[in-house]
Amino acid sequence: MGLIKVFASAVSSELADQYLEYFYCDSLSSDVLLTKGSKKNTKHSSNHASDNVISNGSGIVVNDGQCALIVSQGAIAEVCAEAGVYTYNASTESSIFAGGLGKGILESFKQFGKRFAHGGEIPTDQRVYYVNTKEIMDNKFGTSNPLPFRVIDQRTGIDFDLSIRCHGSYTFRIQDPILFYRNVSGNMTGNYNKAQISNQLREELLNGMIPAFTAVGAKGVRYSEIGLHSEEVRRKVMESLDTIWRMNRGLFLVTLSFNSIDIPPEDLERIKDIQQTAVYTNSSMLGAKLGLAQAEALKSAAANESTGPMMAFAGMNMANMAGANTGYGNMVNNGMGIPPVTPMSQNYAAQQEQENEATSKAPTPDTSLNNENTWKCTCGNDNTGKFCMECGQPKPAPVVSDGWECPSCKTTNKGKFCTECGTKKPASALLYKCDKCNWEPDDPAHPPKFCPECGDPFDENDIQN
Repeated sequence: MGLIKVFASAVSSELADQYLEYFYCDSLSSDVLLTKGSKKNTKHSSNHASDNVISNGSGIVVNDGQCALIVSQGAIAEVCAEAGVYTYNASTESSIFAGGLGKGILESFKQFGKRFAHGGEIPTDQRVYYVNTKEIMDNKFGTSNPLPFRVIDQRTGIDFDLSIRCHGSYTFRIQDPILFYRNVSGNMTGNYNKAQISNQLREELLNGMIPAFTAVGAKGVRYSEIGLHSEEVRRKVMESLDTIWRMNRGLFLVTLSFNSIDIPPEDLERIKDIQQTAVYTNSSMLGAKLGLAQAEALKSAAANESTGPMMAFAGMNMANMAGANTGYGNMVNNGMGIPPVTPMSQNYAAQQEQENEATSKAPTPDTSLNNENTWKCTCGNDNTGKFCMECGQPKPAPVVSDGWECPSCKTTNKGKFCTECGTKKPASALLYKCDKCNWEPDDPAHPPKFCPECGDPFDENDIQN
């Protein structure tokens, strides 16, 4: 049994004149994936047999976007995917008109098609099925549960997984009607609609996105840019679905598009925090941020009516002095272009200049008071904290002994040997001297954190032992 192609197209009157009966299928919508062909009896027909019997010489019409399957006794006997009109001849060998479906349908027919005769007996059941080979449009998908997406950013050092939700649509095509009929629809008396398989396809598509997102995220693609890489995601999804979609059902994923991509607010804040922290590893960016913060603080201080501008600016001085021991203070000392904060008021600037002059001429504050925790500031105010409550000056550092103390005679020394008894300086008694500018602290055993001349930090390179 086989099909013989007669002509490419024909109107109904020509079919009625040439054939006693013919099988025909109207245009298939995107909602119908497969339907059973109906027999059309003409005015010349005297055979009113069952629709499930194909008479020798019957006509079979195939339209664009359709593939006709002739099923005899439950097995596929003929396949035709080329548009045109065909004559059914029961005495010829099976014929395959693959059309644009390629070699895949030929291989499937060799494996599953019916290749034997009926021993001279007329088949009792023959049907014509039409498969929709057009691109099936407007298939929606959405993540009911979030999918993992790996975020990698070499610049900021980000490498972690976040939860992602996405919505969009996809299109597919029945690439191998034989596999689709054999493994999905089977013998039908009516239509096989898209709704019967859409839920299953959507769940499988979302499962295929997990490895696809992993592969795309590993390349450093941001979650917000997934839509720009939809074709790459589609290929990765199709690789994941190759066995169950293409090889088992004959389906092919044509397009994949994203309408929205969202992540939870906590993941978004997490990314912003890491990015902001990474930006401030740049010293210039950090200095600019601190400068802006101090400028805002000065504005707030000038407008402070409860404590008064003077106390507010004194607090700013305390912050500046405390910042001298931080990385920001070190950047200022090293001349990295970060300007110190100065008040805008000219009156305040003049008053500060007078206070500085008075401080330079004032004697060393007397801290020998009855209360050992009380100290006197240069402005004359008694204090117990680390800063003067009147002018904001810091508490003077306690006087420490110079050098190291000899364990034998208790003499204080600066050299490597005791000047009194000649005892060698203990290994634990370290003496420091700046290795950059040779500045030597008054107490070599207790240097400050940074050299006041060049700003170099004191470390093991400055030990003079």
